[in-house]
Amino acid sequence: MVNKIVEGVEQPSLKKEIPQFSIGDSVDVACRIIEGEKERTQIFSGTVIARKGRGINETFIVRRIVNNEGVERGFPIHSPAVASVTVKRSGQNRRAKLFYLRDRIGKATRLSEKRKDKVAAPALAANAG
Repeated sequence: MVNKIVEGVEQPSLKKEIPQFSIGDSVDVACRIIEGEKERTQIFSGTVIARKGRGINETFIVRRIVNNEGVERGFPIHSPAVASVTVKRSGQNRRAKLFYLRDRIGKATRLSEKRKDKVAAPALAANAG
């Protein structure tokens, strides 16, 4: 149970629009980077392998391969440094954490894509008949 005082203090810092993504999705995370007086946005693309916490402490970990080396980066969902999270591809999985992808290389790291047309197919068949 969350303390009401703590919840009241955290409430102004929470983002109003939380990006909708799940474990296994390939995402582009746009990060705000401030260098001196300049601000720029840098994209970190990869697969979401973990999501944990709740409220202001909610974070997710994105993994990608750079120069044949695995790189993981954790992002707080409600951080002002995270400008946006864009889902490129929805991955199908049956686990809450995909840490087993760390041991895999090459094409073995790919996840099968979630099929969205399976839901629409029965509706089309009912309308056709």
